[in-house]
Amino acid sequence: MRISENPSEFKKAMLELKQGMTINMAGPLGSFNLKDNGISLFIAGGIGITPFRSILKQIESEGNGIDKPIHLLYLDSTKSYIFKDELDEIANNTSINVTYLDSRDDLFQEIDTFSTLNKGNGKYFIAGPRSMVKSVFDFLKSKHIPKKNIKKDAFYGY
Repeated sequence: MRISENPSEFKKAMLELKQGMTINMAGPLGSFNLKDNGISLFIAGGIGITPFRSILKQIESEGNGIDKPIHLLYLDSTKSYIFKDELDEIANNTSINVTYLDSRDDLFQEIDTFSTLNKGNGKYFIAGPRSMVKSVFDFLKSKHIPKKNIKKDAFYGY
């Protein structure tokens, strides 16, 4: 876990943990998961790559990456791209495509290209800081992507 000078409430709580303390966890919960083999666009902003990494590693381990046409757009303005080596390896072994971006303008252009090529069909998954998730969601809605085809996972405190 990377901790900045101004950590989120979650990271502050993590820093207060002492060895031997007990914590309770629940999850994963919700609908942020891949259930079918339809074409999907994963849109990750910064640390929002975390749930996508888990989904992609599961696809890779199950050996069904060829059946799931997935394109991952990974936006990180600092170009640090956490898990880049792992993602590149997964992409080399499956039909999953990964595009690394460092600006929202480039991100919106890639989303527009994807939605145009697929005539608005497919599932759109967005994970990252709340402001990024909202702006991408609003952009998708402006492109007439049905709300039922958009799944969101907003990270608070970033």
